This record gives sequence, structure tokens and C-alpha cells, in this order.
Amino acid sequence: MQLRAAILGGGSWGSTVASIVSTNTPTVLWARDPATAEEINTRHSNERYLPGLELHSKLTATSDLEEAAANADLIIMGVPSKAMRATLTEARKYVRPWVPVISLSKGFEPETRFRMTEIIKEIMPGHPPGVLTGPNLAKEIVQGYAAASVLAMEDEVIVRKLKPVFESNRFRVYTNTDMIGCELGGALKNVIAIASGMGDGAGAGENTRSAVITRGLAEITRLGVAMGGQPLTFAGLAGLGDLMATCTSSLSRNHHVGEELGKGRTVDEIIKEMNQVAEGINSSAIVMELAEKYSVEMPIAEEVYKVCHKGNTARQAFRGLLRAETRSEAEPG
Repeated sequence: MQLRAAILGGGSWGSTVASIVSTNTPTVLWARDPATAEEINTRHSNERYLPGLELHSKLTATSDLEEAAANADLIIMGVPSKAMRATLTEARKYVRPWVPVISLSKGFEPETRFRMTEIIKEIMPGHPPGVLTGPNLAKEIVQGYAAASVLAMEDEVIVRKLKPVFESNRFRVYTNTDMIGCELGGALKNVIAIASGMGDGAGAGENTRSAVITRGLAEITRLGVAMGGQPLTFAGLAGLGDLMATCTSSLSRNHHVGEELGKGRTVDEIIKEMNQVAEGINSSAIVMELAEKYSVEMPIAEEVYKVCHKGNTARQAFRGLLRAETRSEAEPG
């Protein structure tokens, strides 16, 4: 029997995943804006978030949350982290018991510092939570470029059953039971991507970018392991893979923010021009709180935080990193 999937959220990544899933199983996408739902149904496109690109013709959409969620055997959350709790709270009265809930969001809840699956567990107890994450730039995937991702859930049986729902001939999905590590890799890399973008915007060069990515991965791994993730996860698609894509691509929202900061613009100026969320801005403050809580040194993340929230410039950030003492590569810092 085919699963019936519902994707809640009509942004770029939610629409992309919905398009893939619709090739494997009956799929409906819930978009808060009725015009977006109508466009997907009549034109098979989402011009606001994926301009000029075509979604699969089997995908249907609705602006009625009950219609989307009531008959679903699988719920996929495509909303930003700041909207996760409210959307789940609204949807839970329609979702049948024990239906798995998969998050696509790479961030933390600002008020609680929760990962997305922690919110799912709190709002919808009894529903197996999971996360789909990896080096996945929505535009490239809709265009048909080959990519790979990780579906992480605590239950190995359930994650293997759900894996085929997300796969296509050009979108490979691996499984992982380290849900904590996979989520943290996706959330923490956004902060490092801003640092990488700042270097690119300031014209710092390839060597600087490589150093930021490599030392950034060390920071992500230290904090991720301290919070319960497995070291090997951060060397895989959810860690290094996602970090590489986000730190180097012009399609990355967080890299774009960093690049504009590197050119001397302010965070407020950049945000006003964007129609999508760059999770790394808010995450940088949360990451610093977590670093303090777990006694982990994160000098790159700290400089990004100062630029995003304390008024420092990208030039000051790189001066701060250059002044930092170097030690053995295996040590913090």
C-alpha cells in the first residue's frame, strides 16, 4: 500500500522535496498562501521561491491544513525553524496517531534552543520524529542535478521503510540513526557558511575559505559530539557534505548573507532584500549559548555572532581570528 505524504510548507526546499516525493507516492503540499497552492496545481511551479523551474505534475497543493494533514501517513515539515512549533500545534489536531513527522529545517527554535525533532516530540508525542538533511541546494535538485541526502531517525526499521519515499534516480538517500548529530550538522554549518561568505565578499581568497571550512568543521564536531552526536556523522553528508555546499555555493542563503557582510553591508540591509530565511543569523546567538553551556571553544562562530548581533564588521571578525593563538590542530581553538 502506498503511503500518502503531506508536506507542510511551500518554500523552496519544501516544494522541492514535495516534487520528489510525489514521484513515489500520492503527495499534497500545504501552502499558507492560497495563490501559491493554486499556482502549483495549475502551472506546476512556485515562482516566488523557485523561479523558472517546474515541479512534478503529480504534486497537488492546498491552503487548507486539515485537507493536507488528515489523511496523511507521513508528515514532512518544510517550514522554517521559527514557525515549526506553531505549525505543528495547528496541525496536530488533524494528524492521525503514530504518523511519522520528518523535519526539513536546519536550525534551532530561538526561545528554547530546541532542535526540530525535540519540538516534534514535545508537540506530537508518539509520532516517530526524523530529519532529512545534507548538501541539498533546492534549485539544483529541481533542475535535475544529482544529489544525496541523509534520512535520520532513531528507529532503524522505520527509517529504512521511509527511505524509498524520498529517493529518485538522481536523489540518493542514505539512512542514519544519529538523529542528534544529523540535525546539529545541518544547523551549525549555517553559521560557518556566513563566515565563509564574509571571506569571499571581502576578497580573502581560496586559502582563507579552505581554512574557515576546515576549522569550522572542527568547531561543529566538537560541539556536536558534546551534545550527543556521533563523530562519524560530522564527516558525512550531514556534516562535511552540507558544510561544503553551503560554504561555497552562490545558491546558499547563508553564504550570500556572509558575502554581503564582507562587502561592508549591514545585516538589516541584507535581510530586507531576502524573501527566504537565512537560519545562520539567529543560530549564531544560540550556538554561542550552547558553546558556553557545553564548555566548547568556537572562535569562528563567535566572530560571526559579533558581526550578526554586536555590530562588528567582517574585517574586525577576520582580525579577531588572526589574533587568536594557534595550537595543536587536535586541540580546541
